[in-house]
Amino acid sequence: MTPVPGHIAFLLSGAGSTLVNLLGAIDRGEVPGRVVLVVSDRPGAAGLSRARERGIAVLVVDRQAWRGREAYSQALGHALTPCAPDLVVLGGFLTLFNVPPDLVGRVLNVHPSLLPRHGGKGCYGQHVHKAVLAAGDLLSGCSVHVVTEEVDGGPIVAQRPVAVLPDDTPATLAERVQEAERALYPQVIAAFLRGDWKVESGKVVVAPGARLPFTPGPSARP
Repeated sequence: MTPVPGHIAFLLSGAGSTLVNLLGAIDRGEVPGRVVLVVSDRPGAAGLSRARERGIAVLVVDRQAWRGREAYSQALGHALTPCAPDLVVLGGFLTLFNVPPDLVGRVLNVHPSLLPRHGGKGCYGQHVHKAVLAAGDLLSGCSVHVVTEEVDGGPIVAQRPVAVLPDDTPATLAERVQEAERALYPQVIAAFLRGDWKVESGKVVVAPGARLPFTPGPSARP
């Protein structure tokens, strides 16, 4: 029997490059899933057009329409419920929200640094790369982590380091970090949908016998 693809809901705020990368991995058979819904926190996000071009359902839960994190979280939860996602994937989603109780442990984000360094509120995009260079770090990279109430503070599933070069600018560093993200994020998503890892008691638990194509993060245990 052919496995049923896992249902993925994708959250974005901008151009949707991470969505396009994931869809490419799905098309190549690398991820056993299907994006069934794309949600944006702003109506003008270009990623919505990219989703529509692929025939994917889209919704806007406008962050300007809801006052406060709790109200926005409830609206987002109501938007996600009908599609019953197996996994929620964030790709540049910039509005903070509380994870719906039925999705705890099943919401992922990718962050452009080696967490816990350069994470937290206000640390995103070019802000992160500027901070890495200002700190004189020799390594940066990306981290895929489970979303919790703490910004960038959830269990780290996997990381991929990227060397910081002496002549790096925020733009050149970002380019190499994004390359690492494009490789790692679909691998982590695919492994979750295959049942190779899950979250238990705030820890990433690797299934017995699972052969992951990445090194599990520091919070992982067999």
